Amino acid sequence: MKFYIYTLGCKVNSYETNIMAEDLKKAGFIELEKNDNEQLADIYIINTCTVTNTAGNKSLKMIRQAIRKNSNAIIVATGCLTQVEADVVAKIPGVSIIIGNKNKSKISKYIQQYQKTSKQIIDLYNLEQADFECMQLNNFNKTRAFIKIQDGCNNFCSYCIIPYTRGNVRSKKREDVIAEIKDVVKNNHREIVLTGIHTGHYGSDLDNYTFADLLRDIIQIPGLERLRISSIEITEIDDQVLSVLKQSNIIVDHLHIPLQSGCDKTLKEMNRKYNVEYFKNKIKKIREIRPNISITTDVIVGFPNETEDDFMITYNNIKEINFSKLHVFPYSARKGTKAELMENQINENIKKQRVQKLIDLSQKLEISYMQKFIGQNIEFIPEVYNNGYLIGHTGNYLLIKCPGNINLLNNDILVKIDKVNYPYCLSTILEKVQI
Repeated sequence: MKFYIYTLGCKVNSYETNIMAEDLKKAGFIELEKNDNEQLADIYIINTCTVTNTAGNKSLKMIRQAIRKNSNAIIVATGCLTQVEADVVAKIPGVSIIIGNKNKSKISKYIQQYQKTSKQIIDLYNLEQADFECMQLNNFNKTRAFIKIQDGCNNFCSYCIIPYTRGNVRSKKREDVIAEIKDVVKNNHREIVLTGIHTGHYGSDLDNYTFADLLRDIIQIPGLERLRISSIEITEIDDQVLSVLKQSNIIVDHLHIPLQSGCDKTLKEMNRKYNVEYFKNKIKKIREIRPNISITTDVIVGFPNETEDDFMITYNNIKEINFSKLHVFPYSARKGTKAELMENQINENIKKQRVQKLIDLSQKLEISYMQKFIGQNIEFIPEVYNNGYLIGHTGNYLLIKCPGNINLLNNDILVKIDKVNYPYCLSTILEKVQI
């Protein structure tokens, strides 16, 4: 039988999709290629997202689309939407299996059970009482490997449904993390990305073992060239994490640290755990250790009660902090969150205007950061070959484009950055560092 997986949402969902695909292939199922739109699958799996109402509606749309594509197929809905709204999904005629955010790694067993009975399966767990579900990828076909080390979130930001869809913080055992990374390094992955729902909160549920301890253990793994943290909260970059950043050049010169708002009033209403002064002071400490580090961020605009003055405070603080790139999102109300019930919801046109202002600022900040490296020699790993050009990222996430040979894909390459042609740093190969 042939299967196809639709994935919506975050990197954690993408990781878990790969786990499901691997489990199904081991059980004898055949995965359809992502660009194969002609063949019908016997099984459609929709790994849903519900971080916003829009994401939830898109997930429902994908479920219905799969049913229309092949009404005889086994339709599996899993992920964040089903975790909190299984009753809504169950009412859609044609849905065969509904599971939440636990037991994705056992997807083949659910399908085999359905094949025997043809009866709808709904299997959900209370994630506040669940242990970490250990998953390990064995499919090694890319330069960059994502390693899920943690699940759940205890922050309860007023706009966010994730603590309800993912449960409390749960950490992967140290030995399991190390074993998985050793495997992917042996299979020629140059870069490891640590990911989770609240990655930097790793270890908060463990005895005497912290995120900094994990970083120290990982950087000792022989053959590991790059270690990247997918995202980390500013409050989680404590002195111990800063110490590891100072000691090891294996951890790349890039951190993604969500700001969400640069206005203290808005941060308080979002139930974030810091103010702007705290954020700025911590960024200053990071740059004292890593002067050329790329610091990217997430920003939400149009949060309830955000006035034009509040927005401009955010705008000016972002300029002062001098991020290297912004990911900008208009606030989207999510059913079940405190922010949904707040007064003074912002007009959609105003949100769009504010988003565009920050997108324009982001491009200026990004180009300014890129220009600092013109004339410098830097290593990058080409991930794509297109029309005679190699394209890939440096450790500090500059996007390099240079003439080259397809045989150099996934190898360390030393280049000189000649000029910026946004979004690329146009470069010239100096030498092949390692094959």
